[in-house]
Amino acid sequence: MKIVSLSLQNFRNYESLEVDFHDGINMIYGNNAQGKTNILESIFTSATTKSHKNVNSRELIRIGFDEAHIRLILNKNGIDQKIDMHLRKNKSKGIAINGVPIRKSGELMGLLNVVFFAPEDLNIIKNGPDERRRFMDMELCQLDNIYFHNLSEYKKALNQRNKLLKQIYYNPSLKDTLYIWDEMLVEYGKIIISTRESFNRHISELLEKVSKKLTGNLEQISAEYIPNVIVDEYENEMKKSLEKDLRTMTTNIGPHRDDIMFMNDGVNLKKYGSQGQQRTCALALKLAEIELVKKITNDTPILLLDDVLSELDRNRQNYLLENIKDIQTMITCTGLEEFVNSNLEIDRILKVVSGTVTVEK
Repeated sequence: MKIVSLSLQNFRNYESLEVDFHDGINMIYGNNAQGKTNILESIFTSATTKSHKNVNSRELIRIGFDEAHIRLILNKNGIDQKIDMHLRKNKSKGIAINGVPIRKSGELMGLLNVVFFAPEDLNIIKNGPDERRRFMDMELCQLDNIYFHNLSEYKKALNQRNKLLKQIYYNPSLKDTLYIWDEMLVEYGKIIISTRESFNRHISELLEKVSKKLTGNLEQISAEYIPNVIVDEYENEMKKSLEKDLRTMTTNIGPHRDDIMFMNDGVNLKKYGSQGQQRTCALALKLAEIELVKKITNDTPILLLDDVLSELDRNRQNYLLENIKDIQTMITCTGLEEFVNSNLEIDRILKVVSGTVTVEK
């Protein structure tokens, strides 16, 4: 899988952009706030329909404009595929694949697989569970269209149930209608939990292997899925939580409260890991993510590295760079001097200045 070209109109700070990518390592450099990350963000959006920053699509449109366009051409199994995305301030986004509009965004998932690694991902280990759930969901949605559907339906039912819980406070008779949403949450929630359990087993196995190689067998990091409720007890726990739900006016049971715990030889890295161990875990997790995509899709994902090398020490930098040589990679950085002492062969160099891209190699 390779990205051939990218075209942007009124996306973030880009009025217009046309850029071709090399199959190997593409270096995108320039000073801060010039638009380097925006290129990676547009690629991620093309793959997942959402920004990696978890912002509303309206925020991706250039200031002063009502619409933005992304056009990305990728080559998959020797065949060119075109993704067109039309972002609108006052309407839902429009998406077309090879010129044919799609009705549901889930139809796009899995066409383009990307792994995004940014400095904020270094905090995934020590921050709150929201980020770890998002990590799981983003990868699973790319790899499994059915999971994307189930998660979307679960979130719709969850929002409706939470709205109803607030309405019941003022109109108690509505309590009798809660069961409709309870049944939907349990139906979709059980599938989500089971899928996450399977995902965690695969990612944990790969994480252990990668972390041992990364640290010379000094550390063995694993991932432990912490479901808020187990499948067999879901219905009963929902019933037991009803009074609490009514009191707090929110749903307290379900996979929307799941978490992952990262362990190093039995030690919880969130609580007791050093900053170096947490960074090792974050790096190993992204490399494990790459291996998982390869294993499931029998293809390589696109790797997006957003100024992350400056956050890693030399040993971790070298390990990362050694392991991406067979993957099409987009790397952003502020200066090429970061790579002077590395053995990385840079295939294309793009310089970004105020939303204008110049090809230097």
